[in-house]
Amino acid sequence: MLKTIFPISVIIALRFLGLFIVLPVLSLYALRLDGANEILVGATIGVYAISQMIMQIPFGALSDKIGRKEALYAGTVIFMAGSLICAYANSIYLLFIGRFIQGMGAVGAVGTALISDLVKEEMRARAMAFMGAVIALSFAFSMTLGPLVGGYFGVDKLFLFTAFLAFLSLFLLFAIKNPPHIKSFAKEKKVGYIKLLTDENLYRMNITNFLQKTLMTMAFVSIPIIMTQQFFWDEKELWHIYLPAMIFGLLAMIPSVIIGEKMKKSKEMLLAGILFFVASYSLMGYAKNEWFFIAGVILFFTGFNIHEPLMQSLASKYAKVKNRGATLGVFNFFGYLGTFCGGIVGGIFLKYYEMEQIFWILFFICTVWFILILTLKNPAFFQNVYIPLLEVRQNYIQYLENIEGIKEWYISGDMLIVKFDAKMVNREGILQCLKNL
Repeated sequence: MLKTIFPISVIIALRFLGLFIVLPVLSLYALRLDGANEILVGATIGVYAISQMIMQIPFGALSDKIGRKEALYAGTVIFMAGSLICAYANSIYLLFIGRFIQGMGAVGAVGTALISDLVKEEMRARAMAFMGAVIALSFAFSMTLGPLVGGYFGVDKLFLFTAFLAFLSLFLLFAIKNPPHIKSFAKEKKVGYIKLLTDENLYRMNITNFLQKTLMTMAFVSIPIIMTQQFFWDEKELWHIYLPAMIFGLLAMIPSVIIGEKMKKSKEMLLAGILFFVASYSLMGYAKNEWFFIAGVILFFTGFNIHEPLMQSLASKYAKVKNRGATLGVFNFFGYLGTFCGGIVGGIFLKYYEMEQIFWILFFICTVWFILILTLKNPAFFQNVYIPLLEVRQNYIQYLENIEGIKEWYISGDMLIVKFDAKMVNREGILQCLKNL
């Protein structure tokens, strides 16, 4: 598994490094540009999410048709072009345009779909956790390097570095093997976007991705401005906050995967992450000194990283294989919509509200969110049986459609894979149907 997902994880991590490395200082840098104010700064931080949001579904659906690697190439080139525009921007408006173009290279769902194609579902959470850990390491590295390089050499140099990382990713794509050819069968002959939006489990995951990313962007808008303006920290010192916060976040990922996947408690870990968000914003909202505020930042990243290794895996488990790219495109659409809304709302809140007021608004939202996740169906009941095609009477495959509890079945390479609800049908019944009907 590691050999399969390592190059994909590195490519995605390099992409996120390019995005993350500017975040600790971007709001301060953007605020000094011609025409800038707090709301425009928030919009500039979050605008890449709008173009990501617009392009996630087309890129995901395109990868279902032309291939994952081809879609990754196209998105990486677009992201590199946007980074170069940001590097040479001399006004808030040109920086806004560059960030928008950065986001048009929307390949997050494509990368996740590629991992889902290459890794068995039972190993997928570990694969996503590994990818999440690599991304989190790049995040921790960027939180340290960003304030130092941005403080001493300028944020424009960070954008040039981002463009270089995108260029490097183009070469790394050659190391990724092509996924196996998949022939899908399903009871629904065609699944439209309305179905993807209204599925009882997928819409809960979409809302979860939206809210998690909203809170993340609000944090990145607020933390550097509050620490420098209210607690009088120098921007070069901000890495002292982000680095320990990310270390705690990395440590939180380990029990998240163990409890969520091995102990079949994914839903409970999502609920735990929400509680961490509430606790973190309560500390940041009522902090009377910088140390309480920093404790809130640490709690925030702990909750964020409890969620992160599980969310993509959960969304992919609820997806049908023939629509996996499109389903994850919708899922990422909501995540990037949340990123944009978090930037806008964070800027408005900072301009017009106090942190105590922000906390109570978020407390209400998180309460509704918590109740929504309580009704999420546990994917532990979804299981797969893997059968070599040589052992299957292929003219019997059609009879799977008549077995209640089977979600989908498809051929991947030389294997027939049947996904079923273990509460409604068992493995032995499926094997009997395929071999001894």
